[in-house]
Amino acid sequence: MAMLGKRRPKRAPSGVSGLQGRKSDDRHAPAASQGPELLEIQGLAHDGRGVARTAEGKTVFVDGALPGERVRVAVHRTRQRFDEAHVRELETPSAERVVPPCPHFGRCGGCDLQHLALPGQRRHKQEVLTELLGRQGISLEDAPELLAGEGEGYRRRARLGVKVDADGRVHLGFRARHTHRLVDIASCTVLVPALEALLTPLHQQLSALEAPRQVGHLELLESDRGVVLVVRQLREHAGDTRRWQAFAEAQGVHLARWLGREAPAFEWLTPAPALECRVPGPAGELPLRVEPGDFLQANAEVNRLMVAAALSWLSPHVGKARLLDLFAGIGNFSLPLAAAGARVATAEGNPAMVERLAGNAHANGLAIEAHQADLNDPAAVRELLAATRPEVVVLDPPREGAEAVSQALVAHPVPHLLYVSCDPATLARDAAHLLHGGYRIVRAAVADMFVHTSHLESMLMFEFTGSTRDPQGAPSDG
Repeated sequence: MAMLGKRRPKRAPSGVSGLQGRKSDDRHAPAASQGPELLEIQGLAHDGRGVARTAEGKTVFVDGALPGERVRVAVHRTRQRFDEAHVRELETPSAERVVPPCPHFGRCGGCDLQHLALPGQRRHKQEVLTELLGRQGISLEDAPELLAGEGEGYRRRARLGVKVDADGRVHLGFRARHTHRLVDIASCTVLVPALEALLTPLHQQLSALEAPRQVGHLELLESDRGVVLVVRQLREHAGDTRRWQAFAEAQGVHLARWLGREAPAFEWLTPAPALECRVPGPAGELPLRVEPGDFLQANAEVNRLMVAAALSWLSPHVGKARLLDLFAGIGNFSLPLAAAGARVATAEGNPAMVERLAGNAHANGLAIEAHQADLNDPAAVRELLAATRPEVVVLDPPREGAEAVSQALVAHPVPHLLYVSCDPATLARDAAHLLHGGYRIVRAAVADMFVHTSHLESMLMFEFTGSTRDPQGAPSDG
């Protein structure tokens, strides 16, 4: 306490940052760069970062770098086994490097591959699936097929963060990569035009509210019956409610909100619409009723391509076959396959989705059994398989995959299995269970659902042969 209120004497500058040279194994503690080191980028990591190695052999992941490039980097985080860095100077650019179409690229965490030409992005995603399968000892006879649509204006749903800073300024946008920091977004090249057109009016609307701090976030959805805006309202404010209703009328959008902090309640602030999206069927499109909060693929065009692929791949096997669709959602695959003649039973963990799927089946004149079940519970999965005795199974699980289902399908095999995945790592894990249990992969595809990002959807078609594989992938008769 003796120094309280006193000033330290000035020291002569050393010319070296006080942080330089410090190392940390803490995942969240940044370490300062030790100067711009020249590296050659050898490949792309699964998350889209460039991969290089230092002269000492240490791996470096470089934000914004592409294979074949020579770059000078600054390390912003060191760890025991690898460093993380960003480009300080690009000495030799890749022939596939392009000017990112979005002015927010590099700050917004939504898109991480806009600097790579579309063919390169899609080739990378095919290689990621192939590599992750290879790590499990699984090789594909042919390269995965590619299901891809437009590169811009494809995203039909989005969640926008809202924050009021210490100066009272309102911010609206997406999070920066790997942080909670909000990046203001004035435009977004991947949003469908109807949603992008709302960004500036929404900025203005939030600034005009009396209590903008009571808005947690905004959700936008373009359906085939119009645009929906859902406000996450933390506490009731009558004046702002009227302002939101006036905004919805002026912009021609449907308006709803989640009201409350701990257990928010959903309510429409404009007349409740009959929202729907359409998917391809064997004889024309099928309408699916959807509500805010339902799972809906973000890219309508690529979703149609995936449904069409499922119909094509399974067409020799459905006919009057018994088909079980697990993680069925609102019926994205169930209804088209039922319309193709399959006798479809479905299971989904969310009771609201089960109800919605049953309603969609009834509205389209299709007889589908809709069950609610915990598909992570091995006993529940075994019970479903025993009750439905399917000849074809379709899986479309969340990112955690379907390990319990895959293991159950080894114990109770089916002739044909279509696995649709939004995480290639968990897909590869589950595929290893299936191949070890007597299945083989007969078809594979990568769907570029989220263009300009490292995320990918994939589809694997399996047939049961009864021939098992050892952990190294060698076949043996079981």
